[in-house]
Amino acid sequence: MNKGISLEKRFKFGENWYRFIAHMNEARISSAKESLSEMLSLPDLKRKSFLDVGSGSGLFSLAAHQLGADVTSFDYDGSSVASTKELKNRWADSANTWRIEQGSVLDSDYMKSLGKFDIVYSWGVLHHTGNMKKALSNVIGNVKHGGQLYIAIYNYQPFKTSYWKVVKKAYNQNILLCTMIVLVHMPYFFILRGIVRFFRGKLKLERGMSLWYDMLDWLGGYPFEAARPEEIIDYYLLHDFVLQKLTTCGGRSGCNEFVFRRLINQ
Repeated sequence: MNKGISLEKRFKFGENWYRFIAHMNEARISSAKESLSEMLSLPDLKRKSFLDVGSGSGLFSLAAHQLGADVTSFDYDGSSVASTKELKNRWADSANTWRIEQGSVLDSDYMKSLGKFDIVYSWGVLHHTGNMKKALSNVIGNVKHGGQLYIAIYNYQPFKTSYWKVVKKAYNQNILLCTMIVLVHMPYFFILRGIVRFFRGKLKLERGMSLWYDMLDWLGGYPFEAARPEEIIDYYLLHDFVLQKLTTCGGRSGCNEFVFRRLINQ
């Protein structure tokens, strides 16, 4: 990872997601499966190989497994690896088509060793590595020609991106700042956003996620980078991908989702 960011100043993503899986249930898994199938425009993932880059809680590795894929999951954070293994033990204990490893998307040799996949998936991960540009590049080699790349990247906003970067960095300094930041921002996440979601008819969180653990991930998620949608699209178009699907966060804070297909060699 980026040597300029010490381990103790990074957000403990894995610890957050390990606590999240205590609340795992069939409804969350079903929601994750539906969102994965919808974005990839595939009814199932049978006979597909699936690489989960930064598996986090392991929810989407489990969703891909239940949709029929041969899954490889890895994460830089040991607690995320443990969380993914725990989900596998609970919901797919006997599966021999799901392997879980610890590794870094910034380790070029490791990425090459994994081979190529029909689907490479990385939701909200590459912008937390400390070197998003290298992470975006490193996943290219893992996508088969004709395969799909599904990523989600924070939306760049001139003022808000700078604001949230300061908040995230402060959150990871000490327990006092962390507590203050959570208390100050809770009304925004639980009241203001709740009202907005109510009027938009979206009180139920997408992708089987949790408002509390998503909030902590958002407030503490450092390192932190962001990009405009056109930056991501232009980058992959230059590397022989075509855009299949784009879901933006509507110019707000959050992630834009991209599904690309890698061109088949002529």
